[in-house]
Amino acid sequence: MTSSLKKELPAVPPATQDDEHRGSEKRFLLLSLSALGVVYGDIGTSPIYALRECFHGSHPFPPTEANVLGIISLIFWALMIIISLKYLLFVMRADNHGEGGILALLALLAPWRDHSRKSRVLLFIGLFGAALLYGDGAITPAISVLSAIEGFDIAAPWLRPYVLPITITVLVLLFRFQKRGTSRIGILFGPVMLLWFATIALLGISWIVRAPQVLAAINPVHAIEFFIHNGWRGFVVLGAVFLVVTGGEALYADMGHFGRFPIRLAWFALVLPALLLNYFGQAALILLHPEQSYHPFFNLAPEWALYPLVLLATVATVIASQAVISGAFSLTRQAVQLGECPHVHIIQTSHEEIGQIYIPSVNWLLMIVTISLVLGFGSSSKLAGAYGVAVTTTMVITVVLAFFVAIEKWQWHPITAGLVMVLFLAVDLAFFGANILKIESGGWFPMAAGGIIFTLMVTWHRGREILTQRFEKAREPLENFLLRIAAHPPLRVPGTAVFLVKQLPGTPTQLLHHLTHNQVLHEQVVLLSVVTREVPRVTAEKRLEVVKLEQGFSQVIVNYGFMQSPNVPVALRACESFGLKVNLETTTFYLARETLIPSLERPGMMLWREKLFSFMTRNALPATDFFRIPPERVVELGIRIEI
Repeated sequence: MTSSLKKELPAVPPATQDDEHRGSEKRFLLLSLSALGVVYGDIGTSPIYALRECFHGSHPFPPTEANVLGIISLIFWALMIIISLKYLLFVMRADNHGEGGILALLALLAPWRDHSRKSRVLLFIGLFGAALLYGDGAITPAISVLSAIEGFDIAAPWLRPYVLPITITVLVLLFRFQKRGTSRIGILFGPVMLLWFATIALLGISWIVRAPQVLAAINPVHAIEFFIHNGWRGFVVLGAVFLVVTGGEALYADMGHFGRFPIRLAWFALVLPALLLNYFGQAALILLHPEQSYHPFFNLAPEWALYPLVLLATVATVIASQAVISGAFSLTRQAVQLGECPHVHIIQTSHEEIGQIYIPSVNWLLMIVTISLVLGFGSSSKLAGAYGVAVTTTMVITVVLAFFVAIEKWQWHPITAGLVMVLFLAVDLAFFGANILKIESGGWFPMAAGGIIFTLMVTWHRGREILTQRFEKAREPLENFLLRIAAHPPLRVPGTAVFLVKQLPGTPTQLLHHLTHNQVLHEQVVLLSVVTREVPRVTAEKRLEVVKLEQGFSQVIVNYGFMQSPNVPVALRACESFGLKVNLETTTFYLARETLIPSLERPGMMLWREKLFSFMTRNALPATDFFRIPPERVVELGIRIEI
């Protein structure tokens, strides 16, 4: 039947093939357009304040022709080396089943699997890099929105006293809107950013034609001469130059939403040319009018276009901030799923896009910190002093992790991988050194924030390790337990009991407590373990592992990726195809409620860390909510553990 149908069916006509080709091209272009809003929002709004900081920042340079050409040459080569070469062509090759970001990169190396010294070092530096991104997540909305609103200094000087109130109002509205999700207005992000990049490109061209000599800065000799003539001061200005590439790490983290090829197309076809044209246009403006170097971006526009430009800049910075906030949500979910963070309340805001999530605790904490930064620093120029320290540290860590991926996953020769790493590290460490000088002027904040979050992560990681060791020592082998109840059968009652366990094999502690105190067992007992794999997503076909045991027992392992949210009732319903029927109406879930007792008498962590771990455990989202288990079907069994 099948073969005859194949003979009768005509070949696909060329028109249909062309339609399919056009359809794939259309989807590719749509993905590239969408990437403009999510991926390039941060780096795309840097022209508002980056070049200004070189001439009016904490280490200002006089706007002479040599300085202008030298600095713009540094900006050109920073974009080419760090973004185009390092991230777009090298680091983005290190994808974990399409996902990017420092935790996805860390998952490729899987340092959780063994306890070797190298694995633990990689794990800790990777977690530190991830923790630093939270500090960046608070600074980006603050500096981006504030720098856009400061455009009123030129457009309407009488509004200057209201810059901070307007900025705070915009930020409050931005964070309050997060719970609604971005699925409805997200489609507008791409077109708005397309308008933004087209606008800044045209503004740049309008001034380049007036001073075309600025294009000579493409020659790296100008950057070299700048360093030779300025020495140490020339090195220090790298802290301001780095502001042009601060969105590089976010670019890599958002790879899973769009794919590397649409992101590359958007960069090389539009974003990079628009950024370069604007930076060169600002440089041309400064060459012709050095007195306007305080706000070179807004001075590019004619007077009649200032109000529309400030409005467009505000919208663009809000979109950039939205992308960073969404990235913080995504990073938190990955950390939770990988076991590096306590369970938190995660809300799915879109039924179609798994990446559209909202985490209330992260959102409100970011809002408080962001507004505090605006009030504390008072201007985008002062905030620029705090910006860049965390990002450049994470960039250095990313290169180190990518080096090990190149050797272990791509099978590169160590010398080849080492040469590539040295090239990128030479640039990254130069920027890192320049940014470290910002510590006193505000750079301490992202480092302190990252240090606090890193401490929480490693304390949680170590605490769970200690608990696992305690449970393993006390856990009775499951085979022995089944033989024991076969020899002395307890009373069996109708229904199903599901014991949620963190690790198999072994008899769950709450099962032993239940049998000891209640002296009964259900007719059907399911030992269920939810496992997060070191991949972004696990397909439905690989979701379940079901093993039937004796005495009415079954073992069920539910596999999820670190970008997925677990749902235990849905998983149990799917067990029917494996011959295990679970009626949720007659099912009771037994969960262990751990009460941790910090103690100096048992080996583990320092006492303050044990108390911190105990506090985090008490305030974590209950397993009932995290695994979406019906609360009316849950019985919690208290277990006191000394750590």
